[in-house]
Order: sequence, then structure tokens, then C-alpha cells
Amino acid sequence: MQLSKLAAEAAAKAEAAATEVETKATPEATAEAAAARAALAKANRIVVKIGTATITKPASTPARLTRAFSPDGKSFLPEESATAGGRTNIDTAYIYHVAEQFAGLVQEGKQIILVTSGAIGMGARELGLTKRVTEVRMRQACAAIGQPILMEEYRRAFGVFGLVAAQLLVTRDEWDDRASYLNLRETVETLLESRVIPVFNENDSVSTAEIGNAFGDNDRLSAYVASKIDAELLIILSDVDSLYDSDPRENPNAKPIPYVRELSEKHLAAAGGRGSEFSTGGMKTKLAAVAIARDAGCRVVIAHGREPNVIARVAAGEPIGTLFDAAHALKNRIRWLKNSQPRGRLTIDQGALGAIRERNSLLPRGVIAVEGDFGRGAVVLVNGVVKIVSNFSSAELLAVMGKRSDEIDALLGPDAPHVIARPEEMAFLDE
Repeated sequence: MQLSKLAAEAAAKAEAAATEVETKATPEATAEAAAARAALAKANRIVVKIGTATITKPASTPARLTRAFSPDGKSFLPEESATAGGRTNIDTAYIYHVAEQFAGLVQEGKQIILVTSGAIGMGARELGLTKRVTEVRMRQACAAIGQPILMEEYRRAFGVFGLVAAQLLVTRDEWDDRASYLNLRETVETLLESRVIPVFNENDSVSTAEIGNAFGDNDRLSAYVASKIDAELLIILSDVDSLYDSDPRENPNAKPIPYVRELSEKHLAAAGGRGSEFSTGGMKTKLAAVAIARDAGCRVVIAHGREPNVIARVAAGEPIGTLFDAAHALKNRIRWLKNSQPRGRLTIDQGALGAIRERNSLLPRGVIAVEGDFGRGAVVLVNGVVKIVSNFSSAELLAVMGKRSDEIDALLGPDAPHVIARPEEMAFLDE
């Protein structure tokens, strides 16, 4: 079905569903929810995140369309046995269905970016592992095995519908380094202009939480992608159909929340724990992703990935899952700064903290302590509440902290900066 037809049907459904907003619906709240749904049909740049639990299927379900080799590697398994033992059970039919929906959206002039999970799960199943992989080296090995399997399935499916897929494996380093980020953004823009589908995944074979360059989950990665490339809609697909007012796995009376205007502590408290066996994201990670995307002025929908034609229907504005409305978009550079990994930490006195909250520059005389080893231009966390781009290296700050501006030249030379960071190089995390 064409997106325009879906949008017409969705508008009527959204109007009916708008009265189900989480609070007692007033006419204003009903109209706001319906308008937010209707706005989804106008989104031109859409990020779709597909979770591990969505892209795979149990071993007891019908076989993959892509046939598997027998254990001795000498012949193909019969199709009815291809998922025996739970190995490499990518649901290829589902991927083809995703590709078909993407093709329809592209024909409507939309730009689509995919963020996919599943590489570690694919590798684990290829090795016959049945439990969650937690050890870092084994996770990296599973990712190295599973990523080409996963990407090949996407490439084949997209090709059937005339689409070209481009693989982009990233770590936090690509986002945190400003030059690398801008280069990556230009690459994505070029791909989209060429009607190519960028397919993002975290480079799990090299990224580790221990060295601080891991996103931690693809929910968060999808939000970074949506934020960095100015998407208007992020669709997060998983094995949950909505945000609920309490954990539905523990409370059978939990009720879905169809529309959220502002994230609150109540929503965070209602989120459950970790997701499925091979996934890394539960509802809490999804809400963290929502917060990142909302800062960019991007609406987010969390929906069940197995809902029929879910991507096209959400993009048409149909009331599926939970819609999180967008906040006022921060400037691109502030978003980059707010979501970058800090290379060091500063502690400043209360007078200096009050001054920068009033949008004044941060001066060396207000610094009490310096942690970490970083160079000029690094992102630094100050008092745990604000990230800055530092004009000084850590060594320079250790030399001049607590000093007046007229003392800096004598310590560092006449060309030394006198200001650590100006207001435009600051992003408060609590605002």
C-alpha cells in the first residue's frame, strides 16, 4: 500500500486513539497527540532501529530462506533442518519484509537509515552458544563472525527491491572526534543523496566498554545517528509493543502509554530491566535513547517489530506503539558536545560554576582539580554537570589552575589562551 493511502487511514485512527494519552485526556491533550501522530507522515529522514529479538526467530520456527551447511561443511542441510540447534536463525523472510517497506518509503521520497542489532547473536548461534555472551573477547569474536552473515542477508533482501545497502561500522571515537564525526556525516549525506540505505552497527569486534569507546547498545547508537544526521523520526523496533505504566512482565494489569509529551521520572521508574537473551537493550536503554533523540528535535516511536507492516504504518502516522514527542532542538554543535565521551574532568569552585550558569566564560582561577590526560580541544566534564571544549591541555591546566589571567602569560607564554571555554563551547547536562 502506498504511503499516501496509509497516511489517510492513519489520520482517522490517530484521532480515535488520541484520547488514550497517558493522563486523563483533555481536548488540548487529545489534539496534541493527534497532531504529533499526523506530523510523522511529514518526516522525510527516518532512522529505523531493529533489535536482535526482532530479527531472529526460535529454532522451532520454519527454516531460513538462506540455506545452511551441514556440520561437516560438505553439503546443505535440508530446509526443514536449517535452524536445528538454534544456529544462525536469522529470519530472512522478515528482512525481506523490511526491505519491501523501505522500498515503498524511498519511492515516496523518504531517506531511510537502518541501525541493526544481531551481529553478536548471529555469531553466538553460529558457534552453537545458547546463553548470553558477556565476556568481552568472546563478544568480539561473535561480532566478527556474525556481522558478515547479517549484512549479507540485508544486501540480498534490499537488492530484490532495487535498493543498495552501505555498511557503516562505528565506535564512539567516530562521534567524539569532531573532525571524524563531520566526515562521517558527509559520507551519510552522500549515501542518502544517492538513494542508498546506510546500515549502521556498532563495531563490536573492536569496541569495548573497558576502553570507553562503546555505545553500550544499539538503541543508544540509533539515537546518536538520528541526532547527528538531523532525522525527524526514529522508529525503535523490538519485542515490546509500547512503554507501559509498569513492567508488563511483572504486572498483568500494566497499561500501554500511547503518547508521551515530556519524559519524566515516572516513565523511567516504569521501565523494566534487560531485554531478551541475546539483546543488550531493555526499556531503560530505549528511554535513554529517546532523551538523546528528543534533544535533536526528533520524534521517537517504540513499537513491536512483528506488527504487520509496522515501519510503513508508523511513518504514515498510524497510532502504533508509544510516540515520544520532540523537544526544542538543540544546536548541532551543542548536541555533539552533550553526547560526546569526556576525555577528562575538572572540578571548579561554586563561584565559577555560578558564573558559567549565567553564560560567562570559564577561567583558570576557578579550577580546583584536574583529572585525566587530554590535549587542547578535548571534551571535558566539569563538576559532573556541564561538558566543555577545553582551550587548555590537562598539563597546562595543572600549571595555571587557580591563577589570574595576568599570571598565565608568565607561565605558558604570550600566545597562551586566557579562557578555558566560552559559553558557546558548553553544554549543561541538567538543562
